[in-house]
Amino acid sequence: MENENLKEQFKHIPGWGIDVDWENNPVYPMKDIEEDDKSASWDRPAQQITSKEVQRSNERPKLPAVFGDTLPPAGLSGQLRRYAFHYSESKYRHWLPLLLADRVNEVEGIVADIKSGVFPNIWKERGFDAHWKYDRQKLIKNLATVAAVSIGVLILFRRK
Repeated sequence: MENENLKEQFKHIPGWGIDVDWENNPVYPMKDIEEDDKSASWDRPAQQITSKEVQRSNERPKLPAVFGDTLPPAGLSGQLRRYAFHYSESKYRHWLPLLLADRVNEVEGIVADIKSGVFPNIWKERGFDAHWKYDRQKLIKNLATVAAVSIGVLILFRRK
């Protein structure tokens, strides 16, 4: 009854409500379900108040009840996140911009630190002391690779 209402309420969204029917439970016969067992049913928590911009999947009709809002999207990484949330979570156009936005946000954080007069100790923050102590050969190899690629890119751009 309540499950059928849910199914009807969201039938405009492809795939939603596919597991609402208790008669067609995908875990049967692995799970012994009693007649009154509604362990998958729960009351929705109270809706968290939004005071900042929160990215929302275009596959959900409304915001989740609770969400993180400590770091609202800002700068270039925020633009990339806004772009990503225009696309379905099943598309690379959603996930790849989010990965790129994380990397861009890291650089934005370093730039913000430098602007505020705090110079990050990247050697320590990236754990290079531990690498130097426990796997020196690999660290030297990785640093040499980065240096070689950087020099190669510089030479390539200077030729043009």
